[in-house]
Amino acid sequence: MNKLILCGFVLICFAVNESLALKAADCEVCFSVVEKFANGLTSDEKKDVKKIEEKFRTFCKTSKGKEHRFCYYLGGLEESATGILSEMSKPLSWSTPVDKVCEKLKKKDNQICDLRYEKSIDVKTVDLKKLKVRDLKKILSDWDETCEDCIEKGDFIKRIEVLKPKYVKEEL
Repeated sequence: MNKLILCGFVLICFAVNESLALKAADCEVCFSVVEKFANGLTSDEKKDVKKIEEKFRTFCKTSKGKEHRFCYYLGGLEESATGILSEMSKPLSWSTPVDKVCEKLKKKDNQICDLRYEKSIDVKTVDLKKLKVRDLKKILSDWDETCEDCIEKGDFIKRIEVLKPKYVKEEL
């Protein structure tokens, strides 16, 4: 009976631990950047913490958007205010999986997992009337267009509909 209770307790502990594990969707920018960066390292570079940090700084010079912000948080940029780069480089040198690296980074700086990639809007298939004004403005911004006279949601929709043939190619 005691063994059965002990086995049940162990199973519950594993289930709770597994449910608390960091998932890619919870920390998408970290998972993406660390995986892309780690895959670009040679086997010799992966063993040396200093080389990993040097390569990450080089990697960060060409980063843009959310990846650039991630680099800033880690200390991979010259203008970074803080630096927790060693929290990434040491585990990578030990061949730690990406999810564990991001979990460790999250413990040091919670902002790292607050970063999210912007979702792209498929203008061909989306119902513009169901989008928020913010999303309509984003579509125009992505097209480098403005809507000076737009006041209401309908104005933004009309502007997008006028510009749609220019930016959205219909497939036959």
